[in-house]
Amino acid sequence: MLNVLWLQSGGCGGCSMSLLCADTADFSGMLKGAGLNLLWHPSLSLESGQELLTLLDDCLAGRTRLDALCVEGALLRGPNGTGRFHVLAGSGVPMIHWVERLAGVAQHVVAVGSCAAWGGITAGGANPTDACGLQYDNDHKGGLLGADFIARGGLPVINIAGCPTHPGWVLDTLMALAAGLVGADDLDPLQRPRFYADQLVHHGCTRNEYYEFKASAEKPSDLGCLMEHMGCKGTQAHADCNTRLWNGEGSCTRGGYACISCTEPGFQDPGHPFHQTPKIAGIPIGLPTDMPKAWFVALASLSKSATPRRVKQNATADHVVVAPAVRKTRLK
Repeated sequence: MLNVLWLQSGGCGGCSMSLLCADTADFSGMLKGAGLNLLWHPSLSLESGQELLTLLDDCLAGRTRLDALCVEGALLRGPNGTGRFHVLAGSGVPMIHWVERLAGVAQHVVAVGSCAAWGGITAGGANPTDACGLQYDNDHKGGLLGADFIARGGLPVINIAGCPTHPGWVLDTLMALAAGLVGADDLDPLQRPRFYADQLVHHGCTRNEYYEFKASAEKPSDLGCLMEHMGCKGTQAHADCNTRLWNGEGSCTRGGYACISCTEPGFQDPGHPFHQTPKIAGIPIGLPTDMPKAWFVALASLSKSATPRRVKQNATADHVVVAPAVRKTRLK
């Protein structure tokens, strides 16, 4: 069994809420069946107060084996580096100090969510709490534990980024750790598990036909592609949101919302409204990550000139106005 200790730092608790939406009728049974022993979670565990402090001391002293330290929420270093914006209740000790000490004895350290990975929403704007991630401060390596931190298991912090994370990303990562199936090559350059971070949100998007013809939505209720006008970053964001759906059927783009690239560092401060696409000379700034701008412009021009009437009309409607043509002859 993989002993998992889950701590919450500066954040909204949304990743825990998402975790509880895992597709199962027996959450605790699912954990046990996956080889996961949840030592403590602030919302799911009965122990509190001195019972928790005793558990933490046992982990630090080696009396209780700590296999995976999971941290949800950004690490609050303020004011002035003291960490006293967030003190663990009953201990008098800042959470950042608990995390530093526990990370030193844990076999693996896991950042659950973009706040724990990069600082996320908690580090947005002027960042008065001096929030950061476990091993990143936005897209700069460092964070609370430092750029060179390596856990006892030989890996850096594993960043399960997302706002919130998909429950499958968390559980699959922990199950892989329990089975000894996570190595350095299984993490991408930002230390995210490759099984979801080697995908793009664009993959599997139900609006892909509109994207191919550059038939774009003009308002939130439209069916068209959300990239050109509505701020969608699905062609740049690393995640499998449209192939690994929430509750088996949902994703941001399927619900009519643009992808805001919540798995990427710095997503919280895009420099423009989330629902708008910044452009230069009418060309979106945020193009697909692996496509030269000249190619995109040329292909977009050709695609728009070849857009079928059906696609063009449906793109700016909230329902299918023109159905696909039905041919009497056999399909060739």
